[in-house]
Amino acid sequence: MDVFCGIDWAEDHHDVALADRDGGLLARLRISDDAAGLARLLELLASHGDSAEAPIPVAIETPRGLLVACLRPAGRMVYCVNPMAVARYRDRHSAAGRKSDHGDAVVLANVLRTGMHAHRPLAADSELAQTVAVLARAQQDAVWDRVTAHNRLRSHLREYFPGFLAAFAAVKGGIMRPEARAVLAAAPAPADAAKLTVAQLRALLRKAGRSRGIDAEAQRLRGAFRQQQMRQLPLVEQALALLRQLDAACQSADDLEAAGIEAFNQHPDAGIITSFPGIGALTGARVLAEIGDDRSRFKDARGLKAYAGAAPITRASGKTRSVTRRHVKNNRLAAAGYIWAFSAITASPGARAHYDRRRDAGDRHAAAQRNLFSRLLGCLHHCLLSGQHYDEATAFPAKAAPPAAA
Repeated sequence: MDVFCGIDWAEDHHDVALADRDGGLLARLRISDDAAGLARLLELLASHGDSAEAPIPVAIETPRGLLVACLRPAGRMVYCVNPMAVARYRDRHSAAGRKSDHGDAVVLANVLRTGMHAHRPLAADSELAQTVAVLARAQQDAVWDRVTAHNRLRSHLREYFPGFLAAFAAVKGGIMRPEARAVLAAAPAPADAAKLTVAQLRALLRKAGRSRGIDAEAQRLRGAFRQQQMRQLPLVEQALALLRQLDAACQSADDLEAAGIEAFNQHPDAGIITSFPGIGALTGARVLAEIGDDRSRFKDARGLKAYAGAAPITRASGKTRSVTRRHVKNNRLAAAGYIWAFSAITASPGARAHYDRRRDAGDRHAAAQRNLFSRLLGCLHHCLLSGQHYDEATAFPAKAAPPAAA
């Protein structure tokens, strides 16, 4: 490589710097975040030898955005450099802490010039895998928003309507269930709920989509709402605004879940991923969204485990040595892995035995579950490379019993 490009990304503009193999600055440019700016960038690269056979590599601090999306289809190597690594590299050239957008672009170009071998280009995932990633990440964000909206509404109801929380405390999903939200919308205050008749409650339950045990549930709710309880001032007994936020979050999560599962089921890797114990279509979509379908993305299973935060990290200096869990990781994949490993404990005898062995060896629950996630990731990496489905006997072979004493 003779020319290296660094781009300092911003919301409405980008600073571009080109460096030669000796670190000399060849060109600098500020472009706008639109089609005209992309055209100016491509012209600059072409004037310095960029071609389809030998494209100039580009370093940038974000893996997303329209600029990155437009640079990738041409087969160009785009490197996403961690901002923390850029900050460390910047300190090599400015002890005073000087910083500018153009200077960061130069730093990014020199990061590629001196350490391209230590960085990986963005994976060339298929269009379908990228679609799954967009939907799965949006659904995961919607779930987190739903939890936030639920906690806010629950906290408010505790202040003036604890009887409503008690009525749905033993029901799976609690106040996030459709029938709970339908009842609260119809009767947002304790006085309104106490006036609901059994017929009205039956109608609300049917409207929310419930089809079984309607009469018994309506009778139970009527009794719960008519119990005597403490009251707040009437103007304080308002929760409809928070309820609308929870309704919107629940609807978004449900819609994105259906769309994400539909796209995931069309992917060729879906059958292999869901053949593993404890992983369904939704969790499988989240896993595929983060690991992609570019087989060259990870050099080996160890790289995938480190990326997911399942592999421990060792810090050794002098006489001090410690092995701890990894904090720098893909948090979305780690969250999906927690659900996957937790479900696998009950779905797979081999996974359960592996978890129990780690617990007997002294691991706490989180460490044992993380170790199981690491084991499953290694199996998944092998299955995706070889095109095989999960096999319990191969993943967790039975240990031979020790010979009996004579």
